Amino acid sequence: MAFKLTTLALAALAIAAPASAEQSKGDEQLAKLLEGRVAGKPTDCVPSRQDARIYVIDKTALIYDTGRRVYVNYTAHPEVLDSNDTLVIKDSTSSFCRTTRVDMRSPSSLDMPGYPIFLTDFIPYKRASD
Repeated sequence: MAFKLTTLALAALAIAAPASAEQSKGDEQLAKLLEGRVAGKPTDCVPSRQDARIYVIDKTALIYDTGRRVYVNYTAHPEVLDSNDTLVIKDSTSSFCRTTRVDMRSPSSLDMPGYPIFLTDFIPYKRASD
């Protein structure tokens, strides 16, 4: 019985290791993006802008980049974030908020319903020199 448990534990570690490495890579990407920036007070909404860029850092965060400011939303379950998936924003309002309905869809199943992303507060980062 102990052998079975040990084998299962080792298998679980082997599966978790790539996710951990991927998380570490995402953390590194985010740190590089935020280099030279300072965090502001978290907010539940950011104004929608036509020129804003929205993208995902794998297993880490959703990024809303306006150029001058970068807003980071870690989401309720960042471990499911995949930059290969398509981000589908269900609500079209003048703000992008933690209550905005957002789905992620796999490229192989764009005609299928996606899985929901539950947003949290947006943390604004501006350049230290601003």
